[in-house]
Amino acid sequence: MRVALLSYRSKPHCGGQGVYVRHLSRELVRLGHDVEVFSGQPYPDLDEGVRLTEVPSLDLYREPDPFRVPRLAEFRDLVDVQEFLIMCTAGFPEPRTFARRVAKALASRRGDFDVVHDNQVLAHGIHDVARDLGVPVVTTIHHPITLDRRIDLAAATGWRRRLTLRRWYGFLRMQLAVARSARHVLTPSESSKRDVVRDFEIPADRIEVIPLGVDEGFAPPAAPRVPGRLLAMASADAPLKGIGTLLEAFAKLRTERPGLELYLVTKPQAGGRTEHLVRSLAIEDHVHFVHNISDAELVDLMGSAEIACVPSLYEGFSLPTAELMACATPLVVSRAGAIPEVVGPDGECADLVTPGDVGELTAALDRLLDDPDRRARMGAAGRARALERFSWTAVAKATAAAYDRAIGAEEERQC
Repeated sequence: MRVALLSYRSKPHCGGQGVYVRHLSRELVRLGHDVEVFSGQPYPDLDEGVRLTEVPSLDLYREPDPFRVPRLAEFRDLVDVQEFLIMCTAGFPEPRTFARRVAKALASRRGDFDVVHDNQVLAHGIHDVARDLGVPVVTTIHHPITLDRRIDLAAATGWRRRLTLRRWYGFLRMQLAVARSARHVLTPSESSKRDVVRDFEIPADRIEVIPLGVDEGFAPPAAPRVPGRLLAMASADAPLKGIGTLLEAFAKLRTERPGLELYLVTKPQAGGRTEHLVRSLAIEDHVHFVHNISDAELVDLMGSAEIACVPSLYEGFSLPTAELMACATPLVVSRAGAIPEVVGPDGECADLVTPGDVGELTAALDRLLDDPDRRARMGAAGRARALERFSWTAVAKATAAAYDRAIGAEEERQC
């Protein structure tokens, strides 16, 4: 089967889109399929046998100069102008402008693909070009971004900030319209499926749940864990990830446990709420931000922690949770979104707490820090569950079966 896998940005080591693209494409190739990834910046790390077609944008959100003003010579066409103008008016242009660029790239590739796989671009143009090519579109919706918008707006202070956020999430009107026309939708959890049905109004019978996988490199540590080390991961410095709740809990714990250190795998927004909260809680010497590390370094860091925490207010799946389980790292996690589906019964692989509840999170971490035997049992149970349930090979097989069904349905429609 020949697959065009589309992703408007594919950050390699954090954020579900880039991780999903890398591991799914690798396993599909191992199964004998031909996969070409079309991606905007940041481009994914891909394995041998997977082709990458770069779909360059102006890369307006790149580090270390996000929201940059490009030089005049960087503008190539009207799509670049549109991208820049949307950013200048506080919108997020990447899904829309990527779709215009990739539709142009695909238009000249008639006969090259059997299926187009849209990795949550959900933008006008993709379904049109696929129809012209005579191939179906399979769409992955990791979770509806309407939930991010609700959480961000609830956390916003001041009318200017709320107005800016509404403008930033303006692309959702397009995503809602495109999603409702999608015939074949994949999502990684039952929780996400319910939310997609409710917020995007897609009929449930068009949606198939295929959980994500864990790469085999995520394994228990060979070295002893570092006493007093806590760990959390956040693909974005945003209220959705619940980092503020964790920082407040950590500050409370340090009053009785001065040896604690917190490692956050994220890049905080310069001058943003996370940096401000770390300073206001006077814990800046004990909170360590980690980013731009290799897979091997990430696995080592996950395995070094006595306890990891996933304090998110919502997750459509939470791949870091499954990866931490594979590393046999005991967990305290929020009872939010799909996280309970990933960890299973409360207390077996993780302790579940109310999202946003600082006192409950503090108490759960405190109890677990005092119980090394329970941490060991929890880590072993998490490792066993991850190996049993979360395999990228299984994800690829189920996804290929979904492609086959979509291709069969398209052939019937064309008859």
